[in-house]
Amino acid sequence: MQTATLSAADPVPHEGDAAHADAPDLRFFVYGMFFVFGGITSLNDVIIPKLKALFTLSYGEVMLVQSAFFAAYLLISIPASGIVRRFGYMRAAVIGLLTMTAGCLLFWPAAASGTFPVFLIALFVLATGITVVQVVANPLISLLGPPSSAHSRLTFAQAFNSLGTTVFPYVGSIMILGGLASIDPAKLQGAALTAYRAAESQVVVKAYLGLAAAILVVAAVVWFRRRRLVEAPAEEGSTLAAFGLLKRPRFAFGTLCIFLYVGAEVAIGSLIVSYLMQATTLGLPEQAAGKHVPFYWGGAMLGRFVGAGLLRVVSPGKVLAGAAAGAIALIALSANSLGALSGWALLAIGLCNSIMFPTIFSLASEGLGRRAAEGSGVICVAIVGGAVIPPLTGHLADLTGLRAALALPALCYLVILAFGVYARRPAVIQH
Repeated sequence: MQTATLSAADPVPHEGDAAHADAPDLRFFVYGMFFVFGGITSLNDVIIPKLKALFTLSYGEVMLVQSAFFAAYLLISIPASGIVRRFGYMRAAVIGLLTMTAGCLLFWPAAASGTFPVFLIALFVLATGITVVQVVANPLISLLGPPSSAHSRLTFAQAFNSLGTTVFPYVGSIMILGGLASIDPAKLQGAALTAYRAAESQVVVKAYLGLAAAILVVAAVVWFRRRRLVEAPAEEGSTLAAFGLLKRPRFAFGTLCIFLYVGAEVAIGSLIVSYLMQATTLGLPEQAAGKHVPFYWGGAMLGRFVGAGLLRVVSPGKVLAGAAAGAIALIALSANSLGALSGWALLAIGLCNSIMFPTIFSLASEGLGRRAAEGSGVICVAIVGGAVIPPLTGHLADLTGLRAALALPALCYLVILAFGVYARRPAVIQH
């Protein structure tokens, strides 16, 4: 089978050309994919406390959920770009969606086994599918229209990702976490504990079976519309050759910034509850502090809708540099103030985060031409920063306190600011 990449109606693809007259229609489905994989990823925040209680795990043990998830980005992103090159964007999207479905269905045997490692396998398979879909979606939305508005389109698409991360945890909490407050499994033994695990596992299974059915519908829609995208044969080559793109300074710098951005965003999100519980901040109890977390992610969602318009009139590099500078200023304000000002300054960083991922991605990918899918695979590998920066920030917090530990995310944002200044001018398309 011939490899494929996105193109216009002519046989030679050009970055930014409309793929087909139905490009707006295709964008609708890409936005839907962003919503789905963003929402399912955020369900980890709900499944973690459920599995912790269900199997009486320590925090270190249950955080293997995140390790299993982020491992997929590290191991699958480059092979996923090879799948895109071989089968094309639309067929690769279907492959990713079907893999996500398989991951959801694996929660059934995981519950039947009653063992935590099988849940981790299911999560890894689910994350594998999400990785493939993300490798498809990021360059595809950039290419479905003129290059002048690529940054805006990707930011708008990421807003649907944020919408998913806001909606899914709320619904998931209702469906999955309902029994945690009334029963303490640590007080159960023998048959009672076995019955509890079986019953509570079924709650998880039903939620993910429902997701599997929904994803199958999306996969079917994408499959029947696959021919609406005109794709042309791409050059043969080794999938591992994608790492050769790191020889390009702009792309390498942008890939590093994706690593740092994801790490900083996840690190701050992981600290919010503990930070707001401090007597010197808001002094909230755990549940009340947790209810403030949606302000952080909701800020990112709002900022992406606003940023999509802003990026049409202001240079993306300048917008990125401004957002990074704002995040650094808010960290400094939070770390050096007390009370409500300190807490809300930290939560407001979500607004600054809003445009960072899509803008870094599109700035780094500028000029890749036919190699856009390969570049997306390499960039998705960098998402593993979410498994590296947060633990380092946590160790720093153990040594110096939560406020001082914010210096590490601030350093990440400083590098991102530098990239915004560096990439403020459009790149030259290379083949």
